[in-house]
Amino acid sequence: MTADREIQDEELMGVAQDPEQALRLHRSLRTIADTTSLDPALRDMARSVLSGHVDVKDAFQDPRYTEAVYQRMHEIRRAADDQTHAERQQSKARFADWDARQQEELDRARAERDAPVHDSGREGRRGQR
Repeated sequence: MTADREIQDEELMGVAQDPEQALRLHRSLRTIADTTSLDPALRDMARSVLSGHVDVKDAFQDPRYTEAVYQRMHEIRRAADDQTHAERQQSKARFADWDARQQEELDRARAERDAPVHDSGREGRRGQR
């Protein structure tokens, strides 16, 4: 994504139920924005939300974007229906691997977000007085 500014997780709390869900939504929007194989309308929606030009609630209600989402869901459903049993098993295994990697990344991002901020300069001076 090449936006000058990118929204923060907190700016998604209007639709997210908690900081974890906001973090996941933010990451999903980045993935959509950067995936060239997706419908340009979906990518445009994600970029607009990430840049702060469109509120996420407005994006979810915009007919251009909702149509693109429904179209993508239909494509995914059709592809799933066309899979053989062996392909489904392979897809499940790939998804499990992907999901584990995503969870590790989320855990790292959560730890960074929740890490206490230390101002060692002030703390050190207080102890010397």
